[in-house]
Amino acid sequence: MGFNRFRIGVFIRVILLGLCVSGVALLINDPSKIVSAIILIGISILILVEIFRYVEKTNRKLTRFLESVRYSDFISGFTSDNKLGQSFADLNQAFNAVLEAFRVARGEKEEHWQYLNTVVQHVTTGLLSFDEEGNVELINARTKHFFGSPQLRNIEELKDKQPELHRMLVNLKPGINRMLRLNSNVHLAVHATELKLRGKIYKLVSLQNIQSELQQKEVEAWQNLTRVLRHEIMNSITPISSLTSTLNEILVEDLVRRNNKIEILEETIDDLEEGLNTIKSRSTGLIRFVEAYRDYTTIPIPKLKKILLHELLEQIASLHRAEIRKGNIELTMEVKPEDLFIFADEELIQMVLINLVKNSIEAAGKVKNPRISLKGSVDFELKATIEITDNGEGIIPEALERIFVPFYTTKKAGSGIGLALSRQIMQLHNGTISVESTPGSRTTFTLRFN
Repeated sequence: MGFNRFRIGVFIRVILLGLCVSGVALLINDPSKIVSAIILIGISILILVEIFRYVEKTNRKLTRFLESVRYSDFISGFTSDNKLGQSFADLNQAFNAVLEAFRVARGEKEEHWQYLNTVVQHVTTGLLSFDEEGNVELINARTKHFFGSPQLRNIEELKDKQPELHRMLVNLKPGINRMLRLNSNVHLAVHATELKLRGKIYKLVSLQNIQSELQQKEVEAWQNLTRVLRHEIMNSITPISSLTSTLNEILVEDLVRRNNKIEILEETIDDLEEGLNTIKSRSTGLIRFVEAYRDYTTIPIPKLKKILLHELLEQIASLHRAEIRKGNIELTMEVKPEDLFIFADEELIQMVLINLVKNSIEAAGKVKNPRISLKGSVDFELKATIEITDNGEGIIPEALERIFVPFYTTKKAGSGIGLALSRQIMQLHNGTISVESTPGSRTTFTLRFN
């Protein structure tokens, strides 16, 4: 019934237009009625305009609806032409339902944003986001506290106040971790990532104050170092002290004075010689320990350059070729892709690889059909890696947990410094060294470069 109103309205207007056109056709040929014909033409035009306006009401409504969505105007409603029929009422109801859904979604979005913003402002990690022009999009209270600034609109504002921090934020590459000491109470671990929103690139930076963790680790490191030093020094000093006391007793008891001359028994000479040799041996061991400690604490800053992996591994294999031939060890080498390279200090990395290959030769030499493989490749994070694998006796789980601890060793003649030194060298390259081992089967050391 309602929709009929619309059709009736259109029908009436078409009839009126038809009557006007007919009247014009009848009057146009009569000069005396030309004024009336002109009036009818005007009326026809008005009726035609009204018909278009009346028919296009739905299009105008749709345009208004889309503009409401575009400009987020969800307050407007559509009810004015419900009287034109049920189809119009249904269309208005659909429009109003969509606008209500948008209104609810925007409200939920605002609530969600407020919730996330509250969480971001209260986390103990500093968060900072800025675009390519340096305009700050997000900064939480923790970051403001670190920067000592209540407001920060652009990171260029840090250039004068904290130039080192500004330089780090601008140059920090995604996925790279950096450390920065702002003052005696703030030592930041800084990490960055990039994301793209609305066609713009943003850098999101996290800043974590690790001062307390560093202090705790420093105390633990000193305790461990003191424990190691005490253990090694006492191992050497105790027998030296004991032997010195024993030698003194021997001299007092076994020296014989005859005719103002001191005579020493041959047996006493043997005891003295044995004791002095033991003192010398322990003293030499203590000196070696001190030298190993000195080597561990005086690693030079790496001088990075481009190194092709296949050339590096060939050099390492060549250095150990005689030992490998002597031990009848099968050595395989593979680099994929062939042009894979790293940026590293060649001498330091050679030192690491020489130590690892030497360990593999010793481990593989204790089994039948010994094998060692050197492999260069790219991992799932597109980082260059070097793997040294042997089929030796492996490493027991208890030792695996402590194998990189300085001065810890499972070898009788080892200093316990090689693997700890290797880890420190890799850390200086912003890389890592890790080990996987199955006792009695295989061991793999992996060097990963950023």
